[in-house]
Amino acid sequence: MNLSPNFTLAELTVSDTAKRLGISNTPTGVVLERLRLCAWMMQNVRRVLEDHPIKVTSGWRSPAVNKAVGGVSNSDHLSGWCIDFKCPGFGSPFEIVARLEQSGLAFDQLINEQEKGIVHISFAPELRNQILTQRGKSYIGGNHRA
Repeated sequence: MNLSPNFTLAELTVSDTAKRLGISNTPTGVVLERLRLCAWMMQNVRRVLEDHPIKVTSGWRSPAVNKAVGGVSNSDHLSGWCIDFKCPGFGSPFEIVARLEQSGLAFDQLINEQEKGIVHISFAPELRNQILTQRGKSYIGGNHRA
């Protein structure tokens, strides 16, 4: 099911862990509507990144999937507000975060997860425009290179 021109429900619920463990990762109701909003926000992200294709590595996680991957109990992945992604045609997580920071795009959190090679973006309604860089198991404020 297409949620926007470039993003499908399958992409925003992808989980190798769910497949491997046979865990359902199918959202309904309010979570499905949030994912639809996220898909449209990701259209804006794609536009800012010069329309390069985006590879979603994680979106919504059911509570069972979140637990299986070691996600935190208050993760935006549980509420359907965030996406982890790569954009190889554009550049590194540092470069992606820098471009999104300069764009004026509204977001709640934007995390440079260089060690994993991904960017985490949340569109939770707080829209704090918080930018972090993950270092090991902790986070530091701002966008930093490795």
